Amino acid sequence: MNATDIIEIYTEMTPNPESLKFVTSRHILPNFQLDFKTKELAAGSQLAKALFEISFVGGVFIANNFVTVTKKAEFEWFEITPEIKDAIINFLQSGKKPVDDSLLPKDILQEQKSEAANEDPETKIKDLLDKYVKPAVQMDGGHIEFKSFENGTVTLSLQGSCSSCPSSTLTLKSGIEGLLKRMVPEVEEVVAEAE
Repeated sequence: MNATDIIEIYTEMTPNPESLKFVTSRHILPNFQLDFKTKELAAGSQLAKALFEISFVGGVFIANNFVTVTKKAEFEWFEITPEIKDAIINFLQSGKKPVDDSLLPKDILQEQKSEAANEDPETKIKDLLDKYVKPAVQMDGGHIEFKSFENGTVTLSLQGSCSSCPSSTLTLKSGIEGLLKRMVPEVEEVVAEAE
């Protein structure tokens, strides 16, 4: 194995005590993210399936150069972190595709809209989420997905460490709702999509 084959991996805590972010020196899923809340939903991802084979794994979120693993509550991170790290490194060294192409949109960068569309509130909301909210949430091992904007209400989907985080309501109401109300006058409320 030469130096380019070495995969570095380190962990970062997330606001959710049951989720830990495993950051790698390799891009796993550039410019896209997928959330697998159960073993059954992981059918299209070889990496998620491999992690769900470990008995204490309860959820897998894959994005850019990291994997956020949500553990089952009865386990402690210090007991299980080495095994998860090894599983991720072994998978990445295997050369297998982490996610089947069928799960990816035809063009994940097709969000390029015309300048005229920038005046519409929904486009402004998406731009603000992309610029200010998503990078911060991804640093904590999660993801926020825009779902809809109707009658003044923005609906978001919380994924990865955010989906079961005790402080997600505070983040949603104090942080995201405050920002969007200031920047887009049409926004009255921000809510999380029901599971």
